[in-house]
Amino acid sequence: MSKRFIFGIIGAIVLLIGWWGFHHRGSPDQSLSTGTSGRRGAGPGGPVPVVAGKVEQKDMPIYLDGLGTVQAFNTVTVHTRVDGQLQQVLFSEGQDVKAGDLLAIVDPRPFQAALDQAIAKKSQDEAQLANANVVLERNTDLVKKKVIAQQDFDASKYSADSLKAGVQADQAAIENARTQLDYTQIKSPIDGRTGVRLVDVGNIVHATDQTGIVVITQLHPISVVFTLPEQNLSQVLNEGGANGGLKVQALDRGNTNTLDEGTLAVVDNEIDPTTGTVKLKATFPNDDLKLWPGKFVNARLVLTTRKDATVIPSSVVQRGPQGTYAYLIKPDKTVEMRSIKVAQTEGNLALVDEGLQPGEQVVVDGQYKLQPGVDVDLTTPQPSNQARPGQVRQPGQKMARSGKP
Repeated sequence: MSKRFIFGIIGAIVLLIGWWGFHHRGSPDQSLSTGTSGRRGAGPGGPVPVVAGKVEQKDMPIYLDGLGTVQAFNTVTVHTRVDGQLQQVLFSEGQDVKAGDLLAIVDPRPFQAALDQAIAKKSQDEAQLANANVVLERNTDLVKKKVIAQQDFDASKYSADSLKAGVQADQAAIENARTQLDYTQIKSPIDGRTGVRLVDVGNIVHATDQTGIVVITQLHPISVVFTLPEQNLSQVLNEGGANGGLKVQALDRGNTNTLDEGTLAVVDNEIDPTTGTVKLKATFPNDDLKLWPGKFVNARLVLTTRKDATVIPSSVVQRGPQGTYAYLIKPDKTVEMRSIKVAQTEGNLALVDEGLQPGEQVVVDGQYKLQPGVDVDLTTPQPSNQARPGQVRQPGQKMARSGKP
């Protein structure tokens, strides 16, 4: 079969297809595809079914989110203050202790002997002082009668004063020996929880040891140190954050569970120039011990609450090349693409700064089939798709920060 013959057949088929398309343009079947209503935008199956919702007005908290680290409110490494053999360990690892609780005992016998020796020395010097006082009293009468020389009187007086000072030194030595003996009983300096025991019974411990005996951390309350971008600092200060008192929530790494709620304690006095962030510290009661020293958490600072804010379900917000927008349902049941400005998204609610007014209807679900001017068929939204009154944020949602509070 020649190439000319094949090309001729292909040309005839193309002409036939063109003729068929020209004569069937505007046929009844095609008119059905444009919709029987004749209205612009109606699809092959009629109006597009969508879930509708209303723009509402309610109070909306404004949050600032930062990554934080849990820190113990106080941490103490317990050391011995005297040298000796560790005789007893009276705490269990992981035990909650109170300030003043006895933790361990260093062999007290050498220190008890030193105390006894100091007491005996004082008794000896007190006896000599008593004798010197008797001599001084007698010499006082004799010098008045000019029986003894003034030099002998002065010598007895200075001897008594010297012995008196010696007795005072003995008392100081007794107090020092008693303090050293007291140091053999190692007590907890704070309320907290003990960690892993660092020294076993029987070891010789020294006051200069670096490791200590145990580390105690205070868990009630506890602190979270977190950072915020420096551009948020003015917002925090404008809300009185420098004086503390702003509410802070601690969430887990997945932003799914609120671990505890506390208050802002301090805003650091400088901005880190390498990261452009400012450090903040919040205090949490930690009654349930969900916060543990060294744990990474997401800290959420409640900056303020915007009264009567314009809010919509978060699923209404769509994003395109020109920014965020929403499909507005007009009274004639057609949709309009409306540009909006979203301040933040909190769970299933979005806070709108511009573009929508309370009471207007918007498309909550079904946007992927829509174009401006398309007819829509409104359906009742499911309860799970609507925000409950007062519900402003669910953990696990990122927020879109605005430059305004």
